Amino acid sequence: MLITSMQNDQIKQIKKLQKAKERKKKQQFLIEGIHLVEEAHESGWPIEQLLIAEGFSLPDWLQGYAYQQVSNNVFAQISETKTPQGVLAVLKMQPLRFPEAAKRLLICDSVQDPGNLGTMIRTADAAGFDAVLCSDGTVDMYNDKTIRSTQGSLFHIPVISVDLQETLSKMKEMGFHIWAAALRNSVSYDQAQKADKLAIVVGNEGAGIQETVIEQADEVVKIPIFGKAESLNVSVAAGILMYEAKK
Repeated sequence: MLITSMQNDQIKQIKKLQKAKERKKKQQFLIEGIHLVEEAHESGWPIEQLLIAEGFSLPDWLQGYAYQQVSNNVFAQISETKTPQGVLAVLKMQPLRFPEAAKRLLICDSVQDPGNLGTMIRTADAAGFDAVLCSDGTVDMYNDKTIRSTQGSLFHIPVISVDLQETLSKMKEMGFHIWAAALRNSVSYDQAQKADKLAIVVGNEGAGIQETVIEQADEVVKIPIFGKAESLNVSVAAGILMYEAKK
């Protein structure tokens, strides 16, 4: 049966998942577009619902899933992209734990821009990091723009919400050396100590890292600015530091 109305109960429930409060309540989130759906499928994340627009041709790897077809008009109204690709999935959030064997971690302290968070998750995946840890004040990792910016890396690397103070204390007990990216009393990133276990903390786009977090760090590191720019975008800075940490 083709769904042609936004008043359909299934469509209403899916539309609700565009809000963080509902995602948290139902422990579900949305992904959209063939690439992200394929990444979820290949990574083994359970797809709970699959919606396709009329005229969308199911690829072979999606043939085993039950799906609901909707009119192009309905799909356009539930889509959060400018050029909908005609496929959307509802996924179940997975319980992710702190990886006990981790040696390289990225920690986000109150990062607010979903594009920045998504890009950092993607870069952490590319750089071979073991997890991304996000403080309570960080933007929702299941925000549509965050997910799209990860380009599927959300399904490859654990992204975990944590109590930052508690987690940093635990990491120090586990033998992690902690870098905090800031300017005051800092050393150049290429002169910083690299330990077997290393965690990098990056902060809020405007306010930076909380002072209490900086106090818990073993080293404060900076990236030199050679031109007239006041600072680097946080996702760019995180990328530079992560690749330096892997040397």
